[in-house]
Amino acid sequence: MARLQVNIDHVATVRQARRTIEPDPVHAAVLAELGGATGITIHLREDRRHILDRDLELLRQTVKTRLNLEMAATDEMVEIALRVRPEQVTLVPEKREELTTEGGLDVVGRSDAVRAAVQRLREDGREVSLFIDPDAAQTAASSDVGAHAVEFHTGGYAEATCPEDRHREVLALETSIRRAVTGGLVAHAGHGLTYQNVAAVAALPGLHDLNIGHSIVSRAVLVGMERAVADMVAILEKVAPVA
Repeated sequence: MARLQVNIDHVATVRQARRTIEPDPVHAAVLAELGGATGITIHLREDRRHILDRDLELLRQTVKTRLNLEMAATDEMVEIALRVRPEQVTLVPEKREELTTEGGLDVVGRSDAVRAAVQRLREDGREVSLFIDPDAAQTAASSDVGAHAVEFHTGGYAEATCPEDRHREVLALETSIRRAVTGGLVAHAGHGLTYQNVAAVAALPGLHDLNIGHSIVSRAVLVGMERAVADMVAILEKVAPVA
């Protein structure tokens, strides 16, 4: 079964809407772990629109599973990661005007900058993953720059509106996961996955972690974080990888 890493960014989004102290993403992380999450994911953005440096520091002290820090491949963020030392760093593209990450990192076009960030992080013992589209060239480039893993962007699948398009996206993900694993990379996936659509992706062979945030946080508003995470874990436990 694919493991579940829960992205708690949008707990902080609710807090920052009023610039107050609640809900606290640190409390959300504790409840997510109690619900069965095998890791906690946060994205420390340049503009600090949701997760703050304070959150990162406290989460590093309190997360008992694995802390996955999503961040841009900039000198500032690399220095923060080297200081805080999360178990995993995921390099992602970042634009100030976007509501959420809109696509994969262009490793091919930014190979020198990405390679430099990967090298510094790996020298410190961090596991480094690159958030990329399910694309052969990007996968090969990710291996070339020394990444430990890739996280395939599942937005194309999540946004598909007809069965034929969804099937095509699943096949692309399956091919990309197989290509990554054959090339020595660990394969993760995430973006736009929900309780309703996650099963088809979770069933793909070779998939290690799923990163899911918005759907879980949305359900947590109604039923609580621990139960929302447990509900997603229950779905993943029922999914047998396809042969």
